[in-house]
Amino acid sequence: MASSLGPASFATQTNALLRKNLTFQKRNVRTNIRLISFPIILCLLLVLLQVLFDRLVNNSDDFKCGCICVRRNGNKCVEEKCGIEYSDPDQAQSCYIPQPPQWPPILQVPAAEYRAVRNDFITYPDLPNAACRINNSCPAIIFLTGSNRSFGETLGKNMFMDTFSVDPSNILASLAPNILGSDSMPEIINYVDPAFSSDDPIYSLQSQCKSNSTFVVRAQLSSINVTQEIRCLQGLNLWRKSSSEINDELYKGYRKGNSERKINEILAAYDFLNSDLNKFNVSIWYNSTYKNDTGNGPIAMLRVPRSINLVSNSYLRSVLGPGTQILFDFVKEMPKTFSRLKLDISSIIGTLFFTWVVLQLFPVILTALVYEKQQKLRIMMKMHGLGDGPYWVISYAYFFSISFLYMLCFVVFGSLVGLRFFLLNSYSIQFVFYFIYINLQISLAFLVAALFSNLKTASVIGYIFVFGTGLLGAFLFQSFVQDQSFPRPWITVMELYPGFALYRGLYEFGQYSFRGHYMGTDGMTWADLGDSGNGMIEILIIMAVEWLVVVGIAYYVDKIVSSRGTKGPLFFLRNFKKKPRSSFQRPSLRRQDSKVFVEMEKADVTQERERVEQLLLEPSTNHAIISDNLRKIYPGRDGNPEKVAVNGLSLALPSGECFGMLGPNGAGKTTFISMMIGITKPTAGTAYVQGMDIQTDMDRIYTSMGVCPQDDLLWETLTGREHLLFYGRLKNLKGSALSQAVEESLKSVNLFHGGVADKQAGKYSGGMKRRLSVAISLIGDPKVVYMDEPSTGLDPASRSNLWNVVKRAKQGRAIVLTTHSMEEAEALCDRLGIFVDGGLQCIGNAKELKARYGGSFVFTMTTSADHEEEVERMVRRLSPGANKIYHISGTQKFELPKQEVRVADVFQAVEDAKSRFTVFRMGLG
Repeated sequence: MASSLGPASFATQTNALLRKNLTFQKRNVRTNIRLISFPIILCLLLVLLQVLFDRLVNNSDDFKCGCICVRRNGNKCVEEKCGIEYSDPDQAQSCYIPQPPQWPPILQVPAAEYRAVRNDFITYPDLPNAACRINNSCPAIIFLTGSNRSFGETLGKNMFMDTFSVDPSNILASLAPNILGSDSMPEIINYVDPAFSSDDPIYSLQSQCKSNSTFVVRAQLSSINVTQEIRCLQGLNLWRKSSSEINDELYKGYRKGNSERKINEILAAYDFLNSDLNKFNVSIWYNSTYKNDTGNGPIAMLRVPRSINLVSNSYLRSVLGPGTQILFDFVKEMPKTFSRLKLDISSIIGTLFFTWVVLQLFPVILTALVYEKQQKLRIMMKMHGLGDGPYWVISYAYFFSISFLYMLCFVVFGSLVGLRFFLLNSYSIQFVFYFIYINLQISLAFLVAALFSNLKTASVIGYIFVFGTGLLGAFLFQSFVQDQSFPRPWITVMELYPGFALYRGLYEFGQYSFRGHYMGTDGMTWADLGDSGNGMIEILIIMAVEWLVVVGIAYYVDKIVSSRGTKGPLFFLRNFKKKPRSSFQRPSLRRQDSKVFVEMEKADVTQERERVEQLLLEPSTNHAIISDNLRKIYPGRDGNPEKVAVNGLSLALPSGECFGMLGPNGAGKTTFISMMIGITKPTAGTAYVQGMDIQTDMDRIYTSMGVCPQDDLLWETLTGREHLLFYGRLKNLKGSALSQAVEESLKSVNLFHGGVADKQAGKYSGGMKRRLSVAISLIGDPKVVYMDEPSTGLDPASRSNLWNVVKRAKQGRAIVLTTHSMEEAEALCDRLGIFVDGGLQCIGNAKELKARYGGSFVFTMTTSADHEEEVERMVRRLSPGANKIYHISGTQKFELPKQEVRVADVFQAVEDAKSRFTVFRMGLG
């Protein structure tokens, strides 16, 4: 073994972990391919949907300018004319319109079945009876209020005309003075007004309808021939005491469900406030139910201007006379070129898909962290000297690199296949957004990993988070963002949840790329972050602040959790109290409990306790391990009493000694080692390793400690050589010294030849894994080594070889070894301690203990499997009371009561057996 070079530096530890992670990543190429394929498949799916949409929707007749065939050859059209005159309102959006048609201005009138009436929840007596809905004769209601009722009612009377008149020679001009209305839904554009292009009637609002008040008007508006029925509709003005009464009626009559009984719509409402003949001040209510709002996209053209013109003319007539009015001749759109419907699928539905793509990294990182925790690999690395700082730096950088490459492939591939979601929006904004979020996501994964110890549970929760966040964002959070009436502060509160912050950012990218593609402009740029409706700058700030906060909390929680209870929430305060110690400083402990133990202890155990107390008073010592009244009590649960696992253990081990701990399962051997290696915090007492207290100096102790745990804690995809290289680097071995140490370790445990060293540990047998664990514990010349049942599962030859390794390793170091085999303890240990119920029952070397307590010999004999029965018959002849305690592959062990057998008889029987069959090995102890 190479000599120790002192604790590994921060750079050396980070180098070791980085090399291990890169090797591990190289072995998981298939997993990485599957990870990268997820966004690629989604991008390709969006491209396919875009192609299908372009073929089935964009190229359909509904989304191109209307045409008519003017000349046919049989069933084939050989000439057609296209234009707005042949188009419906949807088709008109695509036409070339240099001179848009002029449409008469009209009011938005409630449909006949929705007009306000008196009913069980709106009981004003001046409202029409609900019976008028049967024959569609209900009037259109206008509510009036103000501080001057008489003046307000006068204005109301001047609103409607008494007759309908039209000049056939100039239809458009003669329609303008009439008060027209329609209950048709308005469109986003008005190249073809739906009021004049459908079969629905247009209403002439008058103060009173007379008989025969239905007219048919035929006219040519621009190039469009219009034949339209115009019906009389009574306009009824009703006075209310205040605007609050109007608000109450409007609220009760709002469309709150599918039941028509709940719909009570009015034409408009006017609050004249303090208006009089010298000043005109008015507030107007109008019905926005028909606005056809599609979120942040275009909004339908509400028919509000005519309402303003109506009340303005009424005021002018009251002040200047009945012949005065402001002419509102027509409404028209701006001229436009030929255009096609352009909808980008990635901008419409990409927000949900891309949320899933980005969040896909979260369970990947989470499961990687929980895997190391579940397999106890994190604590294994820590016990061999890996500090929390190097672990965090490399793990964080490792996951950041994976996330960065993942997002880079995602954006680059999406751009290459032509998704405008990526092409139109500024790449610099995208970079900042994804950079901040993946850092926040990694920090969040570190924090959440502290809550889980089971890989399957963490994986399920992780993917629920992924798909649940996407669905909640699409069907709940997005509706709140689009609802302008929803309080903006609550949107900010919801964005504190990282998943919604991600969704909001992707939603903004989608909206800007949609508009940019539709209008032929760029998507989101840095200048757009100042837009009032743009939430990108807000979520960038939220995510950046959360990143810094979460990463700090995650590191703090990880320090506590990874210490396995040895560090409390205020562990950082120890640094202010801790003073350097040149020799043992015995802590102030309550020793009164130990008196009970001393009275019941054997003389050898008492002597060991007194030896420990004497050593603690000396200024220096060559003892590697001193356990001072160490105790561990597990509290009672579910009505069970508390369990004393280790009961006031005092023990001193000098360098160069191997101490064996024997005892039944549950005696406390593993608990003692767990306290010594920092996995479990002692209830009372303490221990010193190389002069350092396990209660406060565990991080320093780890740098000179080796551990072979009871279970083999290995990476399945790393080879035996790669394991030893990693742990050797943690012990500060470098260059040729590292290579030599690894080679010697592999040879010493028979893992060097036959390509076994370069075989993945997941393909090792149980015995090979055990030998590798022993080699890991000894590499780097640690001064203290703990081996918990190191030979479990080994065949006799491998066990014998392992014993030789441990014997050679005793030089210059202290070894604590637990075992169930007295034979192993005799072969390896300088002293033995028998553990029962958490305490030492006796202590000494093997010969002393056997002489003092032994009542039987242990006879071991190895032959071929064919002669096993003959060996057993021989033993029964020697000792009828013999007890077989071990049997595997030709090797048998028997306990022979001393009073029944003589040693000479045993050896004579073995000599006789050798003359009949081959005896590979025998022993008597």
